[in-house]
Amino acid sequence: MNFVPAVDPEIWRRYPDYRALSVVVAGFRAPAGVPIPVIPLQPPSWMAEHLDAWRSAFRTFGANPKKTPCSVEALWNRVQRSGFLPAINPIVDLYNALSICFGACFGGEDLDRYAGPPRLVVARGDEPFDTIRDGFPVVDQPLAGEIVWRDDRGVTCRRWNWRQCQRTALNRDSRNLWFIIDRLPPMPVVELLRAGEQLISGLALICSGIEHSVDLLEPAPPTSGR
Repeated sequence: MNFVPAVDPEIWRRYPDYRALSVVVAGFRAPAGVPIPVIPLQPPSWMAEHLDAWRSAFRTFGANPKKTPCSVEALWNRVQRSGFLPAINPIVDLYNALSICFGACFGGEDLDRYAGPPRLVVARGDEPFDTIRDGFPVVDQPLAGEIVWRDDRGVTCRRWNWRQCQRTALNRDSRNLWFIIDRLPPMPVVELLRAGEQLISGLALICSGIEHSVDLLEPAPPTSGR
């Protein structure tokens, strides 16, 4: 499982404190009716400051975080309204609960549906993004300058971690999985690493015998001049 997504150098230049954890899981299969581990929907102490950091980051590339909040803020708003998260499937239910528990943005993708490796880039504005609008499939485009994840076929997640495309979405038939966990200060990097550990542990309880690999995405150290 030699798979590491790429982050464009421009992203590191603009957001030098950004870190992400890439988690690849192979050979996953969820038995029918399997429950996910019980995870209290209690956010960490840095949740409010972490949400503020993401709101500020979204504004830098022209997004309105009130209309299009980062993924963990959207989840947290839902929990505050209803007291629970909706059941989707065991994988998504697990990482949504962990997202609240760690106050971090989690994304999950079907690795077999990717065309080339994922890249976090600044969008040109003409890349295709397949989504659902008013119950119907449509192909949209990001705004120029938007931060997006993409592969060789188009955008897989708009506005950094706001909304994923339909093509690479996880479902019950997904076997090879890729997760990305996003972090900005003040979330401690050690908690980012612990979030990855909890994700793997939870998936292993659902399906024993999985293989996994974990990579911390961070800027390359500066090269020393002569």
